[in-house]
Amino acid sequence: MQKRFFLLSAALLVLALSTRTWAAVWKIDSAHSSAQFQVTHMMISKVSGSFSEVTGQVVLEGDDLSTAAVEATIPASTIYTGAARRDTHLKSPDFFDAEKFPTLTFKSTRVTKAADGSLKVDGQLTMHGVTKDVVLDVQPPSPAIKGSKGESHIGLAGTTTLQRKDFGISWNKTLDSGGVMVSDEVKVTLNIELVEQIQ
Repeated sequence: MQKRFFLLSAALLVLALSTRTWAAVWKIDSAHSSAQFQVTHMMISKVSGSFSEVTGQVVLEGDDLSTAAVEATIPASTIYTGAARRDTHLKSPDFFDAEKFPTLTFKSTRVTKAADGSLKVDGQLTMHGVTKDVVLDVQPPSPAIKGSKGESHIGLAGTTTLQRKDFGISWNKTLDSGGVMVSDEVKVTLNIELVEQIQ
């Protein structure tokens, strides 16, 4: 009787383990990831810049992208536009105030997958000490590619548009023509490479 009970318990345990959905953790590969942005200068030209050293992870339940939990952090001090004087100004209290607010963070609240494989990632972005809801439009993920150690790599590209005043970044100058030096609207493009953590 005891033997039969033991065998039944073992069978139920094996069945439970075989049907369980395991969480997969994908780390952001900082060396191959970045966040780019673009603003309008003096109402006439586009100026672009980027942040580097993006870190974070995506946690998935099985292969269902709608279960994704996304977290990312970007050091404000990594901002780069190709002009040292401008970069220093952007790190100052007039803009990001990188000394007081050293990081930008994003945490997803919902992921919705469309029929074409693209994603809408709702989440909260904290920048300059202010947290706001944002939506990232993400293209269908790339096919998984195996690395030299057998780990899988996936590429993601996403976009969103922000109003910098929403985050308390309101510095500007009025032009003689009546326009402003820097647009309030900021277009953001994310290029992210994820590496699956082998457990």
